[in-house]
Amino acid sequence: MRTDDGATTDWIRRYHDATGSTARLVCFPYAGGSASFFHPVSVRFSPGTDVVSLQYPGRQDRRREACVEDLGKLADLIAGELAALSPKPTVFFGHSMGAVLAFETAYRLEQGGTHAPATVIASGRRAPSTRRDDRVHERDDQGLIAELRLLNGTDSAVFGDDELLRLALPAIRGDYTAIETYRCEPGRKIAAPLAVLTGDHDPKTTLPEAEAWREHTSGAFTMRVFPGGHFFLADHQADVNTEIAGHLDALR
Repeated sequence: MRTDDGATTDWIRRYHDATGSTARLVCFPYAGGSASFFHPVSVRFSPGTDVVSLQYPGRQDRRREACVEDLGKLADLIAGELAALSPKPTVFFGHSMGAVLAFETAYRLEQGGTHAPATVIASGRRAPSTRRDDRVHERDDQGLIAELRLLNGTDSAVFGDDELLRLALPAIRGDYTAIETYRCEPGRKIAAPLAVLTGDHDPKTTLPEAEAWREHTSGAFTMRVFPGGHFFLADHQADVNTEIAGHLDALR
């Protein structure tokens, strides 16, 4: 079944009308994140670009749904949703867990021969082939909150509101389960060019780990390093938008 341009579904959120657009930007949130994180990106690029923000199960208006704790299964589901969209030249942008999810979704769409992105922008995440023995998802609630504080990616208002925190933790734990149990298939590559963005003080990604994304594409590879930690994009949104704009402009 085809999803109409401009439509909003459980998975696909559009915050601005872009029915006459000539390109598409698909945004993949970080672990525990939601589609609304990319509302400012939609403001920046609509209406010339169809900005699609993904909403994973288990958060906000989908909080009563079970989280998908297998990243491969999540990529399968998202690939199916994107394949129902009208065909347009497309850029994927994913941050943290979203970077790996964008990569795996691109791989599936390339294998399926339809709706594959022209470029994948992987932000704030080490390459899929690199390994760390991360087990944040096995911690108790306080341990999980400590991790969020370390990364500084959760609105400080959430930490001061027990109800908000209680609602957010299941999605955060589910997403951490998905990314920490993920194992990249050996030698997996996509044909789409990869553009990697990383912070120079990200506790989750060293520069060599970011550089290792080079091994996951048979196309062009670029890497840009920003001052900052895991959520460097919050302090450099204009520069990140300029990076995205360059890849979108190349599609037109």
